[in-house]
Amino acid sequence: MPTAALLVWSEDLVSYDFGLAHPMTPVRLLLTHRLLADLGVLDGLRTVPAPVAADEDLLRVHTPEYVAAVRRAEEDGRPRPEHGLGDEDTPVFGQVHTASARIVGSTLAAAGAVWRGEADRAVSIAGGMHHAMPNRASGFCVYNDAAVAISWLVEQGARVAYVDLDAHHGDGVERVFWDDDRVLTISVHQHPRSLFPGTGYAQDIGSAHARGTAANVALPAGTSDRAWLRAVEAVAAPLVRAHAPDVLVTQHGCDCHGSDPLAQLDVSVDAQRAAQLLMSELADRDTSGKWVALGGGGYEVIGVVPRAWAHLVATAAGRPLDPGTAVPEAWRAHVRELADVAAPTTMTDGRDGAFARFSDGYNPDDDADRAILATRQAVFPWHGLDPLLD
Repeated sequence: MPTAALLVWSEDLVSYDFGLAHPMTPVRLLLTHRLLADLGVLDGLRTVPAPVAADEDLLRVHTPEYVAAVRRAEEDGRPRPEHGLGDEDTPVFGQVHTASARIVGSTLAAAGAVWRGEADRAVSIAGGMHHAMPNRASGFCVYNDAAVAISWLVEQGARVAYVDLDAHHGDGVERVFWDDDRVLTISVHQHPRSLFPGTGYAQDIGSAHARGTAANVALPAGTSDRAWLRAVEAVAAPLVRAHAPDVLVTQHGCDCHGSDPLAQLDVSVDAQRAAQLLMSELADRDTSGKWVALGGGGYEVIGVVPRAWAHLVATAAGRPLDPGTAVPEAWRAHVRELADVAAPTTMTDGRDGAFARFSDGYNPDDDADRAILATRQAVFPWHGLDPLLD
């Protein structure tokens, strides 16, 4: 019998480390795992180690030249600017190949467990490196674990729906499957005119061979809980059902939070929890529960990332945390010792995670509603759906 949920975790995952001044500090993973333990979420949750992915798996998505360049960069420490390695966003570090391949191995392990029926759901909190391209690093991402795992699932015969909730467009995953109608990619993100990577417009819907299998909701800066959740539900719920996937893969970058230093959305931990519950419902409704959940961006590493991803793991495990749950004092004391700052006292931001469904009525004066409708008009007809009603 499969376990309800599985977490892929190894402390070696924190070797993905660009250095002290870099926003993507691995302490966010350590604090998340410790909070999971202190909250009791790990009790009864099966945990398996994260292996280093083999080159043959990396080559599902990445070119041989690129993998060789990353390996050489690990050996000699030199930038490879032609492959996006060595700039301010994605500098070369001591284990740049090994640590990056381990993140891929983490997500592959999660996908494999779900596909083989060893778990109904699996979480790779270190995963979600969605900007990496076949031949270059980009946006803190060296190898694209999500794309590799989805490619593996497709090879097994699966249709896959991928939903990306990071503040930044999931450009690397979309690019890999642009021509593949077996994979639906949905990205809900801050408008590309105001945020890296500058892509992900409503009219970007897939190639001529796969029209309607890419969907992008480009929300205005400042979008808050109700509009963001409305966008997630309005696009993901109808399209995932129409695509009829065998597996749901989701990316939960929490840089959409209002306090994140690298984006300008205003999405609370409570709204992110509500979106996680929606993804859980979609998996139960459309994929017989088969759900692979990934981390992603998130750079407020004390107040946001650990709480958002603790909610994610608890939701995947079928034991969602009450938002009013107290943050354990042991964890807060650890934060004080580590960073000399006050940690949050509860698992909520004090918001309710409520929203009105788009199909209940469209407001032409609302910027977010116009963004939602633009996406639905571009994509829904390719699935036989009505942009205003379905």
